[in-house]
Amino acid sequence: MGALDTFDTTGFCALHGVVPPSLCDRLCLTLSAALPNSAGSRALLAQPDCRELVVTIKNHPEVRPLLSSCPVAVQCTLFDKTPEKNWLVSLHQDLSIPVRVRIESERCGAWSQKEGQWFVQPPDEVLNRLVAVRVHLDASTSESGPLRVVPGSHRFGRLTVSEADTHRKVLGEAVVESPRGGALVMRPLLLHASSKATSPTRRRVLHFLFGPANLPLGLEWAATV
Repeated sequence: MGALDTFDTTGFCALHGVVPPSLCDRLCLTLSAALPNSAGSRALLAQPDCRELVVTIKNHPEVRPLLSSCPVAVQCTLFDKTPEKNWLVSLHQDLSIPVRVRIESERCGAWSQKEGQWFVQPPDEVLNRLVAVRVHLDASTSESGPLRVVPGSHRFGRLTVSEADTHRKVLGEAVVESPRGGALVMRPLLLHASSKATSPTRRRVLHFLFGPANLPLGLEWAATV
């Protein structure tokens, strides 16, 4: 079974060596200067080094086949887990996307504003066309609170809390560890969670969201690269 077949079946694919060490080093310096006291941000797509990383991701021979045709990056989020800023994330799906303005549509809901940006939950047909690429700027190990995913859960659409728990019991969980510079490519509807780190290490992840250039229902991306 090829990488694309595995990705379609499980909803995720872990890859090594996606980002060179030199770019990881530069990104860490840039992010430390831009966000000195923050555990993360959802608004990093305008950072030049992050935009450069978008090009690296799009051109990577193992990542490119997993993205949609003519993909654009629409969001870049930093998760920065440290001994001082340590947290857990309960089992969930990524349901919200960043858009330019709020519109009136019965098929869109859960509107919110974060960091001055509009977010909305669109229909599943939109979410099914999206792909997330999580780039590990630090190694993600069993001690650093790595992501846990429920393989194949993206195929069941939007799930309630009870349904999510049932699918986890039936399908099980996979712990996704990664060396520095590796990437996890995943579907937003894939159930995932993470625990608190158990050792005093740092785990920085840049989470990029890719999708088609144009959205339905009158929605517009807030920004694209």
